[in-house]
Amino acid sequence: MAGNVRYPIGQQSFEELRRRDCLYVDKTRFIERIVDSGGQYYFLGRPRRFGKSLFLNTLKCFFEGKRHLFKGLYADTMDWDWETYPVLKLDLNTEKYKTPDALDAVLENALLNWEREYGIVPEVRNLSARFGNVIRRAYEMTGKGVVVLVDEYDKPLVNNLHDPKNFEYCRDRLAALYSNFKSGADYIRLVFLTGVSRFAHLSVFSDLNNIRDISLDNSFSDVCGITECELKDNFQEGVGNIMQEYGWSEEETLSEIKKWYDGYRFSFRGKDIYNPYSLLNLMMKMDFS
Repeated sequence: MAGNVRYPIGQQSFEELRRRDCLYVDKTRFIERIVDSGGQYYFLGRPRRFGKSLFLNTLKCFFEGKRHLFKGLYADTMDWDWETYPVLKLDLNTEKYKTPDALDAVLENALLNWEREYGIVPEVRNLSARFGNVIRRAYEMTGKGVVVLVDEYDKPLVNNLHDPKNFEYCRDRLAALYSNFKSGADYIRLVFLTGVSRFAHLSVFSDLNNIRDISLDNSFSDVCGITECELKDNFQEGVGNIMQEYGWSEEETLSEIKKWYDGYRFSFRGKDIYNPYSLLNLMMKMDFS
């Protein structure tokens, strides 16, 4: 660790990040835009290691009512009830999906955990039907709309682009699973999916035509990644350490950082974005690479 700042390289748990007092660039204002919009279905596409999982975990803690984790952040000032909503988080980033059994195992494990949590004895083997039962039961037991968070919704498909047979198997499985988003709309408060590919290209949401794709939305262009203002406001110690290490002025240091890591823009009128993973590694190692 360089200096006194804890840089959370690779950290995807918002709760753990806040508990350990790691550096966190406040993105919680985007939660307000989501909950105030009245929208029910959202999709965010970003490259790997760009903070999608961390934002999804932040949403999870928010809807679980863990206000203490948001002390000092924008979300703590929101007009929000901070009640506990049922949250179903499906992480598809845990496998390589080289066989059909891999996807089934991930889904089976998630379903068993949810069924155990809500006291459900599976009466059918069909994974999609079981998912629908979990959504309905979670709503009935809590009286609150269910929040469904899917991390890397497309990884089983992206990892099988060169294996048509396995690709089709995974697509059929996921399409059946995701069909519950429409059939269970009366029980759902929010569905938020992340991935690296545009969902329209993979034909897994053919029955759901009202997903709001915020991937290239101007108002969400900096929901992940670091803007120049955020760099200057949150990384003063790291920038100072680099200045000392290389003997540069602040202007020279910021210019060099910009040359290396400010290479992204996610909407026509959006802000320039620094790669967060690379930036955190720079601050930790003092090495441009």
